[in-house]
Amino acid sequence: MEFKENDLPIELHHEDSVRLGGGETIRFEANGEAKDVFIGDAFTPTIQLFPDTDYTFNSGDKQYQVRAHFEDKLSVKRL
Repeated sequence: MEFKENDLPIELHHEDSVRLGGGETIRFEANGEAKDVFIGDAFTPTIQLFPDTDYTFNSGDKQYQVRAHFEDKLSVKRL
């Protein structure tokens, strides 16, 4: 399922994605308990997060945070 920025904050599940206002897409793949997080159209992960860790990044003039969970989900919110 593809979400949009106006759906934030959300929890993505495997194979879900969210498209930010600037056109970037966020998605993840599970790698054991770790989550390989892809921001943009990269074929390699931007970052690997372990459960209960987060990553903050900027897209345009907005700041976002992704947070990994033990379950097969990734929280995405705008700060």
